[in-house]
Amino acid sequence: MSTEKTMQKTILLTGATDGIGLETARMLVSLGHTVLLHGRNPAKLEKVAKTLAALPDSGRVESYVADLSRMDAVEALAKAVAEKHAKLDVLINNAGVFKTNDPITLDGLDVRFAVNTFAPYLLTKRLLPLIESSGRVINLSSAAQAPVDLEALVGRGRLPDGAAYAQSKLALTMWSRNMALAVKNGGPAIIAVNPRSFLGSKMVKAAYGVAGGDLRIGAEILCRAALSDEFAVASGQYFDNDSGRFTSPHPDALDPQKSEKIVRQIEAVLAKVAKPGRLLNSPA
Repeated sequence: MSTEKTMQKTILLTGATDGIGLETARMLVSLGHTVLLHGRNPAKLEKVAKTLAALPDSGRVESYVADLSRMDAVEALAKAVAEKHAKLDVLINNAGVFKTNDPITLDGLDVRFAVNTFAPYLLTKRLLPLIESSGRVINLSSAAQAPVDLEALVGRGRLPDGAAYAQSKLALTMWSRNMALAVKNGGPAIIAVNPRSFLGSKMVKAAYGVAGGDLRIGAEILCRAALSDEFAVASGQYFDNDSGRFTSPHPDALDPQKSEKIVRQIEAVLAKVAKPGRLLNSPA
């Protein structure tokens, strides 16, 4: 991606303390943008914020702490951002989970569905009023996409790690297209992106036991998706960075009836578990 300076944007990036998220944050801050850094660990987030703020010609950084496996924390994150910013140019839903010692959340959901599907959906819905039609929502999908077990989605079934992850990423891709079609020209471009398979994140190392590729590959495509003109008119599409082009996701994501069913289930779950709470919010 070209490093030429663009008009300064305000960008919220979830999962900004590790892996692709951290590399993306570094690139965006180096380009002079205001980056709202989200992380779950306050100490790690503070360290990252200080490091990025010290970069030459850096943009402004802010820190937001939230555990995205808890929907009340997602609500609080959205509220905290909205209290400080009347406008958000880009939302990058990057945070993700593959393997964990605690697969069931306090809300009774599989943590993969909670963090990878429900949290970005809820955060996007709450922040849409801040994002103009020229803005963007970039959702981190994956080449791993598998048909969604509706019982598992709502917390009534248990899945192995790989299946839960692949289903959560398809569900994310399905609601991304569904929401893009719903907002049409009145809202931002909503785009699902596979940043590249087997990049060297902690998640990939823990899940597959491989070192993985250069994280900057994933960060560069996320910066392109957030800033470049080629993505401005790509709302509802899926970009596969394994092939380096827009292409078709899993067929279920192109099925309006199946996607609508997923969205209805997401909404039904959120109606039960999403309760606004409080969040530690501290500018770096």
